[in-house]
Amino acid sequence: MDKVFASAAEAVADIQDGMTLLVGGFGLVGIPEHLIEALRMRGTSGLSCVSNNCGVDDWGLGLLLQNRQIKKMVSSYVGENKEFERQFLSGELEVELVPQGTLAERLRAGGAGIPAFYTPAGVGTAVAEGKETRTFDGREYLLEQGIRGDFALVKGWKADRYGNVIYRETARNFNPMMCAAAKVTIVEVEELVEPGELDANSIHTPGIYVQRVVVGDHYEKRIERRTTRG
Repeated sequence: MDKVFASAAEAVADIQDGMTLLVGGFGLVGIPEHLIEALRMRGTSGLSCVSNNCGVDDWGLGLLLQNRQIKKMVSSYVGENKEFERQFLSGELEVELVPQGTLAERLRAGGAGIPAFYTPAGVGTAVAEGKETRTFDGREYLLEQGIRGDFALVKGWKADRYGNVIYRETARNFNPMMCAAAKVTIVEVEELVEPGELDANSIHTPGIYVQRVVVGDHYEKRIERRTTRG
């Protein structure tokens, strides 16, 4: 029942080249930075990453991108990463852009065992190319497939040794739905507590969805884009 691993490097050691990773975070909030760094050090390549965005040039998934470890990105926003732009325009990186709500629902559906669903988002745009459409009550909808991954890398605030996780405020973002949609979920947290210390009513991700827990020793709060008044 004790799911705690000694280090991030140990927790990601069996992630193989070419696997599909579900990586939590929104901008730079709630990203599993220690797990990403462990993958960078390991050099695992040919990865398909599903994440809301690809970090920035020198942080988050941007580190794996710089290291040429990502083959494909499935994202809803990619505007803060110049290296992403360069690799995409040069044909080095395969990109699937997904409306943000659709991405969230595809992950939730994957975790719930739902193979596909219909949504109006993207109808009449490039997102609809090659996809089945149907009309319900006079409105056109696209068929979108649920997303599953080999591993989910997520960031929590607190967890116990059984893998029950609590997220802090907006750092929750995509993390909970990714836990349910992967074969193996690795959660890195800021604080580890003993079983029974977490309020059962406050647990966001039950331990049944988590296979590995890693405790981070420090965290850096970065701002993706700083905007100030003149």
